[in-house]
Amino acid sequence: MICPNILYSKEPRPPQPDNPSFEERQTMAKYALYRTCHPEDYCNILNAFSPSENITSIAKPGQFKGKSVGIIGGGLAGMAAAYELRKLGFDITILEASEDRIGGRVYTYYFDREKKLYGELGPMRIPVNHETVWHYINLFKLDTRPFIQSYPETFIYLHQRRARNDPYGKNVMKYIYPTYDLASWEAKTSWQELGYYGIEAPVLEAPPAARIEVIQVKPRYSRQLLFWDSLNTRQMFEYKKLSQGAINLLSNLFPIGGEFLYHNYVDLVQEYFPVNFWFLYEITGGMVNLPLAFHRSFISNAPWEYYPDIPAELLGKVTWKQGVKVKGIYKCLEDGRVTITYDNTKLMETGYENFDYIVCAVPFSVLRTFEIAPMFSSLKMQAIKEVTYGNSQKTLLNCNRRFWEEQGIFGGGSYTDLPVTGIWYTSSRGQVPQGLNQRRTEAEPGVIVGSYNFNLDAVRLGNMTDEDRFDKIKRNVEEVHGLSKGYLNNIVTDFKTQVWDNDPLFRGAFCYFTPQQKKLFSWIMTLPEYGERVYFAGEHVSAIHRWQQGALKSGMEAANAIARTNLYTRRT
Repeated sequence: MICPNILYSKEPRPPQPDNPSFEERQTMAKYALYRTCHPEDYCNILNAFSPSENITSIAKPGQFKGKSVGIIGGGLAGMAAAYELRKLGFDITILEASEDRIGGRVYTYYFDREKKLYGELGPMRIPVNHETVWHYINLFKLDTRPFIQSYPETFIYLHQRRARNDPYGKNVMKYIYPTYDLASWEAKTSWQELGYYGIEAPVLEAPPAARIEVIQVKPRYSRQLLFWDSLNTRQMFEYKKLSQGAINLLSNLFPIGGEFLYHNYVDLVQEYFPVNFWFLYEITGGMVNLPLAFHRSFISNAPWEYYPDIPAELLGKVTWKQGVKVKGIYKCLEDGRVTITYDNTKLMETGYENFDYIVCAVPFSVLRTFEIAPMFSSLKMQAIKEVTYGNSQKTLLNCNRRFWEEQGIFGGGSYTDLPVTGIWYTSSRGQVPQGLNQRRTEAEPGVIVGSYNFNLDAVRLGNMTDEDRFDKIKRNVEEVHGLSKGYLNNIVTDFKTQVWDNDPLFRGAFCYFTPQQKKLFSWIMTLPEYGERVYFAGEHVSAIHRWQQGALKSGMEAANAIARTNLYTRRT
């Protein structure tokens, strides 16, 4: 099954304006589903990605004054939980391990004081249908603009052959396909269609009720989902009778799958089934503006500005503690409260606090190092130990002129089988094809992602010395662009690298299940512990790993679960 609309469509592509309305976003989402031949999934996907029930429909504002909640981790999941719980009067303490940065894995790095030259070391794009993210973007009145995912002048450089990334795949078929050992039918099929056939088609051949489970967390799954969950990505490609040459080709053109060929197929298809990559946005001025907006709401002397429908006296108090590394979680008090111990790296002291409830919003890769006494349930402890995290490496290059624009590139990404894997470009000209007559900006400075890779290549580049990595990335970028060796030495003035595996506050970039882990752990990971005193949030706990959508919605759901528990406790 290859969708006939993937490359060619009679329907015109809808406009992609700045700051899109709900209606405009849904028009784009529906178009993407039409182009991928499953418009019948629109309602299911919208429901899966919409914000959770408003917490004030569960309990009244201010109803739980005097109750305390400790939130471990000040990333988006912890922030969303705190924002929601505050509505009901809970007093909240957020324990954030980082000493000097707000945002968790949302990490915008600025090269200049004016914050004009920046890049994203964490998430860099927001799909139009990630409605929980848009809920908070609109709440905090943040500006957004289109993120250009694909641009026809970017490069695909494989097997030392270079091709421009035209939307129909013809250049790749002409210049690169001959270097791969492809079956005759594969050689006549565009790489976009081959990717659809290997990644999306297996799910779309199933009924909608089974498909939607790809982006759901349930106690039990259908037989069809369990089959997908049992396979890694390479096994699914082989099941679809793709040749090893085609698998090798696709692994370079779809890095989130190709660098995780031995990880869970379901974790890959959850990227593509909900058409995440068709229409994307970025927050103007940097993605970190979303966590910064949350933080401002917590420390503001006028919190009612962020809660216009709730009287200030009903809101709970939020205490933000920076540079606090949690060491242990204990249930040892007769009244059921939970004790947290920590090191305050700023004050150079240890401490502890007792809370009525805990939201654990750190990755399981970090939770694994905590002392937990008594232990959580057996399956939860197994999940904390076994759930797989993927590595990611990003290196930003600050350039004194936009050399890529001299080659006709104004956004999107280039792909290569060299260690850098992906190169992503700043856009200064807006949407394609709009803006091509705007002022020229080639001579202006700009920032690109010189390398964005995962898993093994992230380990290999990430463990080089800074000097060697910087040199290797410049040489790879020159090769992809057909530039002479050393060309970038006088253009790239600075760089910044983030290797998420090597960061002790995260110990991994994101959750990426291996086969059978969705069946074994996805539901268990969401369940509270210590008699409904400890709750869990984060992209790893969510139905959609690796995205801000998953982090934010899991935080909302943890807050709602605490509200329901309190309501039930009061009634009984």
